[in-house]
Amino acid sequence: MSSKLFQPTKVGTMIFQNRVVLAPMTRMRASQANVPHLPIAKDYYAQRAHTPGTFLISEATIIAAKAGGRDYAPGIWSDEQIEVWKQARIHVSPLLFPLLKFNQITDAVHEKGCFIYCQLWALGRSGFPETLDREGFPYVSVSDVPLTGRSRAPRPLTVPEIKEYSGLYAQAALNAVKAGFDGVEINGAQGHLLDQFTRDGPNTRTDEYGGSIENRVKFPLEVIDAVVKAVGAERTAYRITPWSGYQGMAFFFIQVGEKLVSQTKSQHPDLAYLHIMEPRIFGNFDRETVGPDEENDFIRNIWAPKTLIAAGGYNRQTAMEAADKTGDLIAFGRHFVSNVSIHDCGLSARTIERHSTSQTTTQRDILTIPLLMPRSFLM
Repeated sequence: MSSKLFQPTKVGTMIFQNRVVLAPMTRMRASQANVPHLPIAKDYYAQRAHTPGTFLISEATIIAAKAGGRDYAPGIWSDEQIEVWKQARIHVSPLLFPLLKFNQITDAVHEKGCFIYCQLWALGRSGFPETLDREGFPYVSVSDVPLTGRSRAPRPLTVPEIKEYSGLYAQAALNAVKAGFDGVEINGAQGHLLDQFTRDGPNTRTDEYGGSIENRVKFPLEVIDAVVKAVGAERTAYRITPWSGYQGMAFFFIQVGEKLVSQTKSQHPDLAYLHIMEPRIFGNFDRETVGPDEENDFIRNIWAPKTLIAAGGYNRQTAMEAADKTGDLIAFGRHFVSNVSIHDCGLSARTIERHSTSQTTTQRDILTIPLLMPRSFLM
């Protein structure tokens, strides 16, 4: 009998033929105005929809112009962005080419029998203040604690602004569904805005959004509520990085994770899935040492038996072991970038490339990263 990693599973309204997932990656390959490049973006996702029944999570996608502060990251707030995600137009006359089919990016994935969620992203203090200044938006966060290595402190969000952000997430979710995504994953991870609220390092507020554990998880729970109300629980997911100190985050205290996950499960039992990063990952890098008490079983125990996706440093053997032991889906990032047929590869150090590049918009760098001769990964 094959590993559970290669067996079907139901997630939300979707039925996957395997538990191999394309992890969300902040690719920085859009235009400076946050519009995805075509046809490159379409080809990138269509290539990784190589094996029918596979689940893809999009790169981090900014929910609103004021929530960004990152050039070259895609957005999902404007009509132009929605249209580009929705339809990969080729600029030729339909009179000359009447039979030419204009595929949507999301349709290109669906036509291969796969599924795709849009990851919703608000940056807070992890955005670049000079970019926000140029666009006429304030540099904000949960409090006025500067990001490590920066001298400029963000302005604390007011309570009305926090309420507004919940609406921005909800509208972005509606836009994503309009653009053809099967659902959305809320990015509550890696030191970005929602994560900033949960940590007692950046969160020094003394009002209803700071201090106690209940107050620190209030904003993420409000965002989940708003998105679920907009598109439904079965189209909504949430991502956390419990042990990441990336971008100046203190470790995610167990009690905070317990409260956030248990409340989410209680309030939204039909949520599509929870996505966690393993403690061995720090931002884009592997940590050299991991403490003996740093593990995600406390999250798994609370969330069970609901669907959980785990990401971070997996290879073929550890992915199969995790799937067989827990039933988790396993997300691959760097392996999936350079191996579009990852299901047919051995996922070992000798047969799989792990690839990372600086921002670029050249088609060769994005699409023709060395692809390897496949070895059966489905055995």
